[in-house]
Amino acid sequence: MLRLTWVQPEDLIGHELRQAAQDGRDASAVASRWVAAGGHLAPDRAGASAVPASPELRALAERLLDELATMKSPLSEPTDLSAIESATKNPPPPRPFPKVLPDRPPQTPEGLDIQPLRRLRSGGPGAEPPVSGRGGAGDRLHAAWIGRAVGCLLGKPVEKLPLEGIRAIARSTGNWPLSGWFTEAGLDPELATRYPWNRRSAPTSLAENINGMPEDDDLNYPLLALLLIQRHGTDFTTADVAKLWLDELPAGRTFTAERIAYRNLLTGLEPPHTATHRNPFREWIGAQIRADVFGWIAPGDPARAARLAHRDAVLTHTANGVYGAMFTAATIATAATGTTDVHTALQSGLAVVPPQSRYAQAIDLGIELAAKHPDFDTVVDELHAAYADHHWVHVLPNAALLAAALTHADGDFEGSICRAVSGGWDTDSNGATAGSIAGLLAGHPEALGDRWTHPLKNRLSTSVAGFDGIGFDELARLTLEART
Repeated sequence: MLRLTWVQPEDLIGHELRQAAQDGRDASAVASRWVAAGGHLAPDRAGASAVPASPELRALAERLLDELATMKSPLSEPTDLSAIESATKNPPPPRPFPKVLPDRPPQTPEGLDIQPLRRLRSGGPGAEPPVSGRGGAGDRLHAAWIGRAVGCLLGKPVEKLPLEGIRAIARSTGNWPLSGWFTEAGLDPELATRYPWNRRSAPTSLAENINGMPEDDDLNYPLLALLLIQRHGTDFTTADVAKLWLDELPAGRTFTAERIAYRNLLTGLEPPHTATHRNPFREWIGAQIRADVFGWIAPGDPARAARLAHRDAVLTHTANGVYGAMFTAATIATAATGTTDVHTALQSGLAVVPPQSRYAQAIDLGIELAAKHPDFDTVVDELHAAYADHHWVHVLPNAALLAAALTHADGDFEGSICRAVSGGWDTDSNGATAGSIAGLLAGHPEALGDRWTHPLKNRLSTSVAGFDGIGFDELARLTLEART
């Protein structure tokens, strides 16, 4: 029996009911009708329920999905770019950045505020504070590409595992706090049974079997973005993104919102309706993992990077899902200058997001908890309590964790990726984005550490045509060319 994940109406309805509860729509009557008819809530971690629905129940799910789509959220979280930019024109007054606790080298300056960011965006005096010890643009991009791969690979074997499982496995193998690749060596057999590795990733992502970077959607999408710029330049449209996907991205390599949008394209829908039609995943993490290239090619111009990311994101996402892409692109654009620290880079990302949005609140929460607690496990526990009602792939908890990991590690590469992965939820995606940002800040691939970079053999596997087996140094060269 084939159970296609992330598209069955009887599975989508539960996710849409959860989304309604989170964005302020009263869907209680719809939920009652669905449960009374024999429907189930959303699968907790899998993409499809085990048993298909009857034709009658599936038809009801489709009708209820359409009914839920007519309910408007009372929250002011726009998707339109002009509305987003209008909401960010008058942000709250600058506030001092919270002091980072002094147990993590290198130290963060006390009282760092976001005023230098405003000079950076306006090109005014002090726009590029000097930071020594960084490589050139090509070296930074090389470090960003391989950093993204390393962080992704670190998180792959424990993707979908609950937080307690990640901690138990790492402790059992003497790897806690997390500081190296996951391994089966020394793992308690009882734990291995209770918390099985991600079955698709374990054969290629444990310390004992890594041999190059295996395929992952967290690397496929940056490749597609690079291909998009090569073909269309920075004047690309969302329709160009859609056509590129249909031409170059196998449908089976898509998940959640991307798979729904792909299906919608095949039924004749066009953007931006591809993001909204029966798509309960429109505020999940997918667009956030696609944004790196737009920051890499716009160093020092976070607003431009955010606009490029928005154009890509609206194919599949709305509101907070789009903000995730814009935040990431802007943060990376600032980090890509080689003249800033992680805290200013994060604030530049926050500056392109509507300040009253739940996404901005998630970033603020992650930063504030990281500055408050010297023990990162405490930070993670508080984040998991705050987002207990969110799916593990939703953008909000993952954004909060990303910001917390980068802040707590003070931008250090190893500290950032290990914290991001050790916090659970979407482990490979968070590790990848943390690795990209921290890699840029490190400035050179040699600064990432040979034990992290050597197992990847400078080789990336992918189903994106023309890129399989490519080296990260070559990807850096192509990305540098895309800036012109």
